[in-house]
Amino acid sequence: MVDMSDPSEHGGVSERGGLPGAGLVKGLAVTLKTMTSRSTTQQYPDVTPDLPPRSRGVIALSEENCTVCMLCARECPDWCIYIDSHKEEVAVPGAARPRQRNVLDKFDIDFSLCMYCGICIEVCPFDALYWSPEFEYAEYDIKDLLHDKDHLGQWMATVPPPPAHDPNGEPAKEETAAARKAAAARPASPSVRPEADQGPAS
Repeated sequence: MVDMSDPSEHGGVSERGGLPGAGLVKGLAVTLKTMTSRSTTQQYPDVTPDLPPRSRGVIALSEENCTVCMLCARECPDWCIYIDSHKEEVAVPGAARPRQRNVLDKFDIDFSLCMYCGICIEVCPFDALYWSPEFEYAEYDIKDLLHDKDHLGQWMATVPPPPAHDPNGEPAKEETAAARKAAAARPASPSVRPEADQGPAS
């Protein structure tokens, strides 16, 4: 009868090529290395933490960019964005009738419900929402975590500038469209044709 048991159970060498207990030894080596290395704890809040550039702290609102399209509120999985607006008529010179535009009245985010997924920022088609690395906005009352549009607008001052464009990457669609439009609007220079050699006058 063939013995199908694992040889490591009998103290032998496993077929996988490793000795029994090798993983335990590696783990203890990592523990020993950590115990003998010097601690690098930053003394917060005396030392400001050096956060990564894409840190998710708080959401900032650029009110002038918001068109009240409601995409952020519809796509939010926590339903923590509350928007209210009204319509105003705008008279356009030369138009047959006035146009209507949405005016933002209320834009609140409840950060006691927000799970910081960033979906609202990704789906916004007009760049009205941004990530700010600020994270020190704890409150003693949970009701104070409901930030209105004025409070969200104050976070815009802490939004870092966008990273520089990669020179090896593809140009943005806006840059390509602007360059194509500029080339089409440029007047074509008249082609100068060399005069034909004329023989001596007879």
